[in-house]
Formats: sequence, structure tokens, C-alpha cells
Amino acid sequence: MADRPPARPGTTEGLFSGRYAAATSSFAAVMFLTGLAALAVVPTLPTAARDLDGVSLYPLVAGCFVAASLLGGVLGGHWADRAGAQRPLAVGMVLAVVTLWVSGASTSIWQLAAGRFLDGLAGGMVAVSINTAIGRVYPDRLRPRVLALMSACWIVPSLVGPPLAGLVVEWWSWRAVFFGLAALTVLPALVVVAVLRGSSWAAAPARSGEGPPRPALTVASAVSLGAALGQYGVSGWDMRHLLFAAGGFALLAAFASRLLPPGTWRAARGLPATVLLCGLGSGVFFTLEAYVPLLLITDRGAPPVVIGLAFTGAALAWAGSSWVQGRLLEHCPRHRLVVAGALVQAAAVALAAAGTLPTTPAYTAASAMVVAAVGMGMYAPSLTVLSLTHSPPGRQGYASSAMQTTQNLGQITVLGVSSALFNACLGAGSTDVVGYGAAFGLLLVPCTLAALLATRARSA
Repeated sequence: MADRPPARPGTTEGLFSGRYAAATSSFAAVMFLTGLAALAVVPTLPTAARDLDGVSLYPLVAGCFVAASLLGGVLGGHWADRAGAQRPLAVGMVLAVVTLWVSGASTSIWQLAAGRFLDGLAGGMVAVSINTAIGRVYPDRLRPRVLALMSACWIVPSLVGPPLAGLVVEWWSWRAVFFGLAALTVLPALVVVAVLRGSSWAAAPARSGEGPPRPALTVASAVSLGAALGQYGVSGWDMRHLLFAAGGFALLAAFASRLLPPGTWRAARGLPATVLLCGLGSGVFFTLEAYVPLLLITDRGAPPVVIGLAFTGAALAWAGSSWVQGRLLEHCPRHRLVVAGALVQAAAVALAAAGTLPTTPAYTAASAMVVAAVGMGMYAPSLTVLSLTHSPPGRQGYASSAMQTTQNLGQITVLGVSSALFNACLGAGSTDVVGYGAAFGLLLVPCTLAALLATRARSA
């Protein structure tokens, strides 16, 4: 019998035939469930914080996942380079299952925060390990297709995950979301561990002088710790909280700049300004995603399914806006699209602030997430193009890493400052409406800065 002809380069047959079938299927399942967990859990957090009497610590719960994912990515990458993708991916998958159970069984807001931190650590390790495994074993002709498949595995979770989680919360319990995701993740985790036990997935020994850069791991650890301390510090205004906040932001000030291009904080022209703009825009969007659901649950009495639908609408709006800027506005200068995106985000902030008023429908605040996503659909892809344009030859990886880092830092910092103002208003005896209005109003500052600084990022 004649041998079966090899799969054509770049076809789906190559991904799901022979030695790649089990790996591709298990990786796709892991990425699907990772996306489902990441997107379905977030709408449940305001309800969980309210039930656990920890609304003041909600920023810590929302922000510690981002801080831990930065550390998890660095840790997983160094571990995979040293010993192969098997161990960090296996540990990340097991940790993901355990932390979902820990979060679902929370009896205090501190346990929920610890679960979210560990979940972020696991998520960072899993994402980096899967990319490492793909890069080492799949041939060059299959890598683009399998990486595209991994990205596509987030599409369905972004559409069905949030509203489904909202229905589960409304009809049953927020704990059921965590427990259900943990049960769904067990089987893919076992399959991935079994697939990666094969010798073909083993790491190539590192050549002399190619060990992991430990200073980068130290810096990432310090930044993650500083972010967590800062998020806790802004939850109150006594001396203990102020000391934690000062220590956290001191760590960020001392170490964060080492992960970014020189001149980032002063918005030097070119790549530094582009990286700074990424942090500003991401911070505004993430803070809206954190505080609008909290407002709807604790103050406006909206059902959880409305929050889920708002997240789904935001995902669709972001995708649609990205398509428009990439196809219909492709000849428009990128820095002008950044300005337009910042102005649309400012409009979303105004909608969120209006949604705090009792005289407006609760859906006004929910619509702010959708409008902000339209702005990000123009803003984020344009900055990515500009960052690659400004990066030196052969340093595109450095530029991409800096953009990812400042995205996380921007989310943590803007959320932390807004949370400090929110809790300060409540501590002074103001109503929730005043606190939310102040927190949302503060977001106009990074929107304005982004619109003003966009010209410093334009390409030559």
C-alpha cells in the first residue's frame, strides 16, 4: 500500500493528523477553557465581593490576577527554556484547577483574592508554555496555523462565557461558576500532561551562557509584589493601608522602569511614547470593566446576566472596531486613530459617570463598556502597528514584551489610583454615587493625556 502523502503546508490536516492530532486537540481545549475561565469569572466577582463583605477590597481581587499573570509569564518562560514546556504547563494546569476550587470555596474576600492571584500565576505559565511547546515541536509551516487556532479558541468564550456565567449566578450561585469551570478543566489538564510526557516534547539542552536571565525574574517578582501591595493599600486610609500603598508603589517605581524602554515615563518620541500610550488606554478600559459591574451589582441592582451581556457586547464591539480600522481606515495615520480611540474612551467614561445617577437607567453604565471597547478596537491595534514600526531591526520581540508589560502596569496603576479616590470619598462620608462618579471622572485624565501625546508616537 502506498504511503499516505504528507499534509499540505498550512492546512488543517497537518494540525490534526499523525503525531500532532492529540497535541492540537488538547491545546485547543486548554485555550478554550482558559478563555472561558478568564472571561466568565470576571462578571461574577462583584457579586462574590458583595456576598463576602469585601467590596472595599474588590480592586485587590480584580487587580491581583493581572499582577500574578506578569510573574507567571516570566516564570513559565524561564522554566520552559530550562527544562521544556512539560513541567510548567503541567504545573500551570493543575494549579488552575486547584485555584478555581479555592476561589469557589471562599469564605472570605482574602481567600478569593488568593485564589485569583494563583489563577493569574497559572494563566501566565500556561499561555507561555503552550507557545513554547508549539514553537519547539511544530514545523515552521504549521506554526502560523496552530497559533491562529489558539487565538480563535477565545472567540466563542468571549461570546457565550459572560452571559452564561451571569445566568448561573442569577439562577444558582457565583460559586457554581468556579466549581463548574474547575470540573471542565480536569480532563484537558490530564490529557495535556499525558501528551507532553512523550520524549519528542523534551527540551533541547541550553547552550553555555543561555541560562534564564534571573534579573528579569527578580524584577517581575518585585513588580507583581508591588502591584499587590498597592492594590491592598488603596482599599483604606489608616496608617497600615498607607504604609502598604507606599511600599507597593515604591517597588513599582524602582523596578517597573527596568522592563520598559528608556524615556517611557516622559513620553519620549517613538517607541517610549507608544508604550506609555498602551498603558494609559488599557488602564482606562480595565478600570471601567472592573467598576461598572461593581456599580451595577451593589448600587443599581442590575441582574448578573446584564453584566454578562455587557461583556459580550464589548467583545463584539472591540472586534468590529478592529476590523473597521484595519480595513476601512487602513490609510489613516495611526496616531490619529489613537486620538480617536482616546476620545471614544472619554465618551465611555462620561456614560459610566452618568450611569451612577439614580435618574438614569442602569443600562447607561453597562453601555459604557461597549463604547469603551469601540475605542480600544481603534486604539490598541494602531499602537501595535506603531510599536513594530518604531522597534529597532531584530528587536520586535522586545517591543512586544514592553507593550504587554505596560498594559499590565497601566491596568494596575489606573485601577489603583481610581480605587484610592473611590475609597477616600466613602471614608469621608460621601454616598456611593459620589464615590463612583469621582472614580470614573478621574479616568478622563489618562484619556486626555493619550489624546495629547498621540503625536509623539506617530511614525516618520
